[in-house]
Amino acid sequence: MQNRYRTLVVALFLLVSLVGCGAMQASQCGDDGRRAMQELLYFGTETPSGHVTPEEWTQFLSETVTPRFPEGLSTWPASGQWRLASGQIIREPSYVLSLVHPDDPIPNKAVQEIIASYKSRFQQEAVLRVKTTVCNTF
Repeated sequence: MQNRYRTLVVALFLLVSLVGCGAMQASQCGDDGRRAMQELLYFGTETPSGHVTPEEWTQFLSETVTPRFPEGLSTWPASGQWRLASGQIIREPSYVLSLVHPDDPIPNKAVQEIIASYKSRFQQEAVLRVKTTVCNTF
């Protein structure tokens, strides 16, 4: 009986701690801030038949990304390096796409569609996706 009581007390303590952390995180955005997700997507440009040209990247943004995130986005060129599944190190020009959106299923699905489209269209093994919880204000 005492072990069940101790387990119940520990469980309640953990529950209160988690609720408190959630409330603290929500308040960290301040009165005018909103919690959101920031996604950084890293797109390699080397393909089996050459590379993704700046014109192809712009077309991909126009046709695939912008319709899913018409509110806005940022993108910039980068120099990337990563290891293929085979173990080979690849160094290649890349593009980074930054998106900030609500943390809900609709934009999450849109990001998955963007990644799948890029991988298929440009014969890529992977697109790196980094998600971070942020506060945003306008």
